[in-house]
Amino acid sequence: MACCHYYQLTPEGDQLFSVDVSKVRFGPGAIDEVGQEARLLGIKRVAVFTDRRVSELPLFSDAMAAIRGADLDPVVYDAVRVEPTDLSFREAIQFAADDHFDGFISIGGGSVMDTCKAANLYSTHPADFMDYVNAPIGQGLPVPGKLKPHLACPTTAGTGSECTGIAVFDLLEIECKTGIASRSMLPDRAIVDPRWTDTLPSSVMAATGFDAISHALEALTAKPFSSRPAPVDASVRPMSQGANPWSDMACREALRQCGEYLVRAVNDDSDHEARHGMMYAATLSGMAFGNGGCHLPHAMSYPVSGRVSDFFPEGYPHDGPICPHGMSVIVNAPAAYRFTATGCPDRHLEGARLLGADAQEVVASESGELLAHHLQKMMQVTGIPNGISGVGFSQEHVPSLAQAAATQQRLLSMAPRPVSEQDLHSLYNDALSYW
Repeated sequence: MACCHYYQLTPEGDQLFSVDVSKVRFGPGAIDEVGQEARLLGIKRVAVFTDRRVSELPLFSDAMAAIRGADLDPVVYDAVRVEPTDLSFREAIQFAADDHFDGFISIGGGSVMDTCKAANLYSTHPADFMDYVNAPIGQGLPVPGKLKPHLACPTTAGTGSECTGIAVFDLLEIECKTGIASRSMLPDRAIVDPRWTDTLPSSVMAATGFDAISHALEALTAKPFSSRPAPVDASVRPMSQGANPWSDMACREALRQCGEYLVRAVNDDSDHEARHGMMYAATLSGMAFGNGGCHLPHAMSYPVSGRVSDFFPEGYPHDGPICPHGMSVIVNAPAAYRFTATGCPDRHLEGARLLGADAQEVVASESGELLAHHLQKMMQVTGIPNGISGVGFSQEHVPSLAQAAATQQRLLSMAPRPVSEQDLHSLYNDALSYW
């Protein structure tokens, strides 16, 4: 590793990286073993988190049969909000606190898994809600101990939340996303059954698939772990430690599979090879960013999803305006990568190549443009809106978006080059439209 130019080890910088992942069970039929896996973890009375759409799917009935067949006592909470807020988190926490559960199962997309993580955390270690929320928005206090067992069962191919200790939500007071991050929230099992993708609407497949791409690209191009100061105590080494040799490995395979499968998976819902391949890519991306970190595109996405006012995408609940998380990230991504490429041009070039771009005669200094252009092509052929104007924002919104994104220091600090609030003004202007 010391010979790799991206990881220059110095006495002042961190010389260690960590690998923290869930134990994964992957393959068609995995959901049929969820009850057995829960029983092996000592669970008897279990809170099952889901949302109303997932609860109506045939595979959910199979999951519940597997849970009951393992002699568990399940109680279903199906009121999870898609794109959760601090209010919906609090409601789920209250549900968990009002009963005596000895374990949790989440069956749904990232919103469900993240809500379940928060409910487990606050019902096990009660605290003021903002205590565990990432600083500087919250207090960022460490989780004081272990949580109850949690089995995470993703039903979409993108968030990777089954393999991370991160829970993201919209903080209504500031109209912006933020999150909670702790190794304690890492699910004990990721039960990944790719058959869930067979019934995903194309719009959901696209939004979540681009989230997987974003996780892998951002983790690959994040600052190296060795550029961070060595921690004074091993317990405070962050999960978002920066790019490292292990996360690089997961990023590269995730991007290769996304390049091969995403467009096919979106445009042909009968292409099970592509859809199942995207489920595996999403899990790999979750492992990657859960141990490496995300940066600028995610930081820019948080105000966009938190402040959307009149956008109602197909395939999602229409009980209020929503910009799905993966969509809010990718509409900012081309502008972001044009900016960050100077920080590690070779890695931006590699990312574009892994996604299928023709990079044969492209020099490193052109890597940002190549990557941005290739993402734009993928967005166009999968029905993603044309930049942030496509989800309802205009130039008059740019100053407030930039101000809100500037607070996302956990993410911005991982970017391969410094990002100022003035830079964010320019970046949101560049992200208004692309074609």
